[in-house]
Amino acid sequence: MRQSKLLLNTLREAPSEAEVISHQLMLRGGFIRQLAAGIYSYLPLGRRVLRKVEQIIREEMDRTSAQEILMPAMQPTELWKESGRYSIYGPELIRLHDRHDREFALGPTHEEVVTALVRNEVSSYRKLPVTLYQIQTKFRDERRPRSGLLRGREFLMKDAYSFDTDWSGLDESYRKMYEAYHQIFNRIGLNFRAVEADAGAIGGEGETHEFMALTEIGEDTIVTCNCCDYIANLEKAESRAPLSSDLIICADRVKEKVHTPNARTIEELTEFLNVEKQNIVKTMIYLVDGNPVAVLVRGDHEVNEVKVKNYFGAENIEIADDHAISSKLGVPVGFIGPVGLQIPLLVDVNVVNMPAIIVGANEQDFHYINIQPHKDFAMEHVGDFRNVSEGDSCPRCEQGNLQFYRGIEIGHVFKLGTKYSEKLGATYLDSSGKEQTMIMGCYGIGVSRILSAVVEQSHDEHGMVWPISIAPFHVHLVPISVKDEVQMNVVEQLYQQLSKHGVEVLVDDREERPGVKFKDSDLIGIPIRIVIGKDAAQGLVEFVERGAGHKTTIEADQVLQLCLERDPIAPRR
Repeated sequence: MRQSKLLLNTLREAPSEAEVISHQLMLRGGFIRQLAAGIYSYLPLGRRVLRKVEQIIREEMDRTSAQEILMPAMQPTELWKESGRYSIYGPELIRLHDRHDREFALGPTHEEVVTALVRNEVSSYRKLPVTLYQIQTKFRDERRPRSGLLRGREFLMKDAYSFDTDWSGLDESYRKMYEAYHQIFNRIGLNFRAVEADAGAIGGEGETHEFMALTEIGEDTIVTCNCCDYIANLEKAESRAPLSSDLIICADRVKEKVHTPNARTIEELTEFLNVEKQNIVKTMIYLVDGNPVAVLVRGDHEVNEVKVKNYFGAENIEIADDHAISSKLGVPVGFIGPVGLQIPLLVDVNVVNMPAIIVGANEQDFHYINIQPHKDFAMEHVGDFRNVSEGDSCPRCEQGNLQFYRGIEIGHVFKLGTKYSEKLGATYLDSSGKEQTMIMGCYGIGVSRILSAVVEQSHDEHGMVWPISIAPFHVHLVPISVKDEVQMNVVEQLYQQLSKHGVEVLVDDREERPGVKFKDSDLIGIPIRIVIGKDAAQGLVEFVERGAGHKTTIEADQVLQLCLERDPIAPRR
C-alpha cells in the first residue's frame, strides 16, 4: 500500500474530549473518527486491525467446532418480553417502532434471538450439542459514552451460544470456550486474567468468568490473592469471614442517644465523636425492585450492590435519594439507623460480632452509641454485603491477603443453564422420545474494545506499538527522499519481495521531511520500520523494531529473512 493513496490524516494534538491514551492515539493516528457520542467510523488502518482481531477469533472459534451465523440486529421486543429481560435492560435497550407501530429493539446481545432460532431448527438430541457464533454490531444506549471504543453506544462483539442435552455437556462446551479465549487473547498479545465474576443482566445458573486486560485506566477492579491463585472481579470477590462467636451481650454497655449536630457523614461523625470509622455502622437505604431495604456495613466498608441484588434475586437496585428516604421512611437523611427501622435489614457479617457500635438514631442531629447488634435490632438477614478491601484475608487460603488491580473487560463466558431455553421453549426429544429442555451457555468478546485495550497496554510517548499479530501492516518502508532514484529502487525491490512472501507493507512515498515521516511512523505503531537513506547506494538500510526501539544497519537482502522470523509472519512462508 502506498501511503500517498491511503486515507490517513494524522493529528498533532488529540481532541479535548479524548481523555484516555488509547482514545487520543487512535484519533491522532487516523484509526477512528467520531460521528456522534459513542459512535465511531473505522478508517482504513483501524479497519485493518479490526479485521485481524476478527480473523483470530474466527480461527479459534472454528477450532472448537463452533459454526458462524449472522443474526438480525433489529429484534422484535416480544422476544425480550418473553424472556423477562425487557424491563431489566431498561433505558439501555434502544427501542423503535415500524410504520405498523410494532416495537423493535436494536440488539445489545442475542440470547433471545438465538434461542428462538434453535428452538425452530433443532428438535432431536441427534442435532446436539451445537455451538453458534457471530461477529456483529451491538447497540446500547449508554448514559455517558466515554473513553472512545471502551464504552460506546455502537460496538462490535463476538457472541457465541452453546446448546447441550445435559449439564455435563455444558461443562465441556464451557471448557472449550474458556480455553479458546485464552488462546485468542494470547495470540492478540494482551496481558489478561480470567476472573470469577457476576452474571449481571445476562443471568444464568452456573459459573461465569470475565476476561480482563490489565491496565490502570480499567473501569473494573480485579481482586487477587498474594499467595494463591484466587482471582475475582470486585463485584464477586469475597474475603475470609470473621471468626464466629457465640452471642455476646455486653451488660456494662448501655445504649445512649447523643447529640451530633450537623454530623451527617462518616467523616463528620468520626471527627465529632473522636472515633475510628470501624466503630461506626452505616445504614444505607436502597430501592430493590422499588422496595426500600437497609444495608448495614462498617463505616470503613462499602456496600456491594450486586451482592444485595443477588441476595433478593432482584431485577433492579438503586440507592435511594433524599426524597425517597423522606417519603418512604420519614427519617432524616444523614441520621438513619437500624434501631426501630421497619424495613428489611441486611447486616454484613463484619457488623455481627462488633461488641458495641455507633448508628444513626433516626432523629435529626442524633446518633446512638453502645448499640449491640444482637440485642438492639433484628438479625434476620446476615450475609456478605460489602466490597472486599485491599489487605483483607483471602477466602481460599490461610496465609494470603487480597490485592487490587485495574482491568478492562474484554470477554465474558456464562453457564446459562435453562434461563432462556425454558422461557422461550427451546426443547428437544431425547433418545426415548421424551421432551427435554436444552442447556445453554453464552460466550462474548468485545471485539472493538480490544483495540483500545491493546493500545492502553502497548504504547509509548511517541505513539502506538501494535503487536505484529494485529498490526495494520507488518512493515513500514520509509525512504528519506522519494526523489532519490537509488533509494526508490531499493524501496520498490523490498516492497515486491516482502509482498510476494505475504508480508504486509506500507510504503511512505510522500514528499515530506524525514522528521514528519518518522513521527507519523511512530504514531501509527507499525512493528517494523525499514529506513532507506543515503547508504542505499551501498545496499544498506536501517532496521527498526518499534516496540524494542532497536535500530540496526543491515544489508538490504537481509530484510526479508529478518521479517519472516517474526511471528505471526513466519507461518506465511
